[in-house]
Amino acid sequence: MNKWIDISQVLNEHTQCWPGDTPYSYHLNAEITMGSSVNVGEIRMSTHLGTHIDAPFHFDNEGKKIIELDLELYIGPALVVHVDVDKSIGVEALVDIDLNGIERLILATGKWKDRRHFPMEIPAIDPDLAPYLADKGVKLLGLDLPSVDFLDSKDLPAHLALGSVGIHILEGLVLESVETGLYDLIALPLALEKGDGSPVRAVLKRKD
Repeated sequence: MNKWIDISQVLNEHTQCWPGDTPYSYHLNAEITMGSSVNVGEIRMSTHLGTHIDAPFHFDNEGKKIIELDLELYIGPALVVHVDVDKSIGVEALVDIDLNGIERLILATGKWKDRRHFPMEIPAIDPDLAPYLADKGVKLLGLDLPSVDFLDSKDLPAHLALGSVGIHILEGLVLESVETGLYDLIALPLALEKGDGSPVRAVLKRKD
């Protein structure tokens, strides 16, 4: 029987955040060892730390916030594909993959090898890939990188291109032990009313 595979980054003080963004911290405001009847913790972190989704509001001031997103996007069959790229992920990287009818596509690049450190550089999604994927029916694009754009990008062409064709973004996945194939995906965001992003607990189960 196939088991669920956790493809989420563990959230702790060592989880790498975007330079200058809010790192993870956890503090007990009430402690049994200090006389309280319970332990009660407080979390502080960026909404884009670790494994997370981007709401369109993240890069478009008129875009939908987390609470407005369709949860069906983040539950259902997903195709995992390993891609061998250096600078960018374009149509040529996927042209031999049958994507017809695939609504959730997850790309394993293997380019963030040491998650103890924020990467120095990553391959980005070529904006021309967005309409190609949309034509195939893709609605959610996930990958094992902290962004779909180059790390020094200010105009975010990949985010905007994907958003313009209705493709949503799932970033920061852990895919080293996941083989190419079809899976069931669950990657639900928190119900953040004003959220521009949200951490998720992303899991996969291999489909027979």
